[in-house]
Amino acid sequence: MWSHLDANMHMRHSAYADFAAQARLEILEEMGLDMKVFQKLHIGPILFREETTYLREIGANETITVTTELSKARKDGSRWSIRHEIFKKDGIKAAVIVVDGAWMDVLKRKLTALPDELAEHFMQIKRSADFEEIA
Repeated sequence: MWSHLDANMHMRHSAYADFAAQARLEILEEMGLDMKVFQKLHIGPILFREETTYLREIGANETITVTTELSKARKDGSRWSIRHEIFKKDGIKAAVIVVDGAWMDVLKRKLTALPDELAEHFMQIKRSADFEEIA
């Protein structure tokens, strides 16, 4: 999209993060963790870190694919890392985005854990080949 481009006529840096965020929302919805559930529980995902490695330019009107994998997590899913890879239509990897996050009680403004049933759903996100359980 035109709004995703920068002055060099390739996808602007922040658009990569936008596509990764959208992919996370979609995978969470697939796991039964949609915005209505978060609002009801007063819980939401937060990020501590977001790192992008740019490998190839993405130009105007290019089709991309974004993958989502759980690369690290506590056993209860309370802290986690998700890796996204963005591929061009020809299968060339254009970027890797890694985010470290957790869950926050939006009323108390403190870190929390998901209820057990929802944590089980969250932990069903496809795991990376190098998945690591963290303490």
